[in-house]
Amino acid sequence: MGDRSVQSMNVALIGAGRIGRLHARTISADAGSRLAAIADADPQAARALGEEMGVETRDVEAVLADEAIHAILIASSTNTHADLIERGTAAGKAVFCEKPVDLALARAEACATRVEATGERVMIGFNRRFDPNFQALREAYVNGEIGQGEMLMITSFDPAPPPLTYITASGGQFRDQMIHDFDIANWLWGMPDAVTATGSCMVDSAIGEAGDTDTAIVILHYADGRLATIRNTRRASYGYDQRIELLGATGLIEVGNVTESTLIHRSAAGSRHSNPVHFFLERYMTAFDREWRAFREALLSGGPMPVTVRDGVNALLLAEAAMHSLAEQKTIAITAINAQETG
Repeated sequence: MGDRSVQSMNVALIGAGRIGRLHARTISADAGSRLAAIADADPQAARALGEEMGVETRDVEAVLADEAIHAILIASSTNTHADLIERGTAAGKAVFCEKPVDLALARAEACATRVEATGERVMIGFNRRFDPNFQALREAYVNGEIGQGEMLMITSFDPAPPPLTYITASGGQFRDQMIHDFDIANWLWGMPDAVTATGSCMVDSAIGEAGDTDTAIVILHYADGRLATIRNTRRASYGYDQRIELLGATGLIEVGNVTESTLIHRSAAGSRHSNPVHFFLERYMTAFDREWRAFREALLSGGPMPVTVRDGVNALLLAEAAMHSLAEQKTIAITAINAQETG
């Protein structure tokens, strides 16, 4: 779309669920975008959101056939992502797709290969890269403010587990919850050489019975000796705990939580301050807005996509390695996962 003389773009939203509703508001609030149509496998959900936003509803085929639609935003169920990415690019549309590309690494890889062959523009929705605090941390590190990186610690705790129906369809804790943290680690340090994972079920025994973990720690091993640790739990009773620490040869940079209030009360009895905000919509709303603007600006300027399909594949690759590590109780080389997927 970089060679089109378009000052704003018409966007069709595919998916009218919770994350689709968020994106509908983000698109509508952006001066450079126009929400032109909404589609969903559930026509009633599409109509409800369409009426709320004052936007017409269509089926996917009509959206893809409309030359006036410049871009599609895919916020439908994960099992539709890869197919819709391919159909959208084949129709000459720019595509923004929520993570992940697919739950199967081989399918995600095939999708990336096809997209790269078309030359069409696709961005994957890893919104945390666009959090202003995380961006400030990365800028400080890239600018050499703490010297050579040595240890990276990522904490990502959810306040409560999602419904069991979501757990059984999400692909598991590594593919669903921790995939954001894998992407952040890749964004900061690139791909590791190996992965060690451990996990248990401490929050809800039904999650374990469904074959998943709700409490997990992963170590990423890098060729030069750097180590990154990622800690996830499905339950932090005090709120949505999101922190990063990056230790370098000459110092430490860190990002703390966004809290419900900045008020701190100090007295002889001690200090009190607010808990972290309680949900991802509150914590990352600014990141969602900035993410969409980055996509739109890349399209209108012809610049590179900030998060590519290949980035989506790489995050899924680490999730797959973590799952193998947990199952086999050993460190897994990234090359071994590539061999399994391509062999």
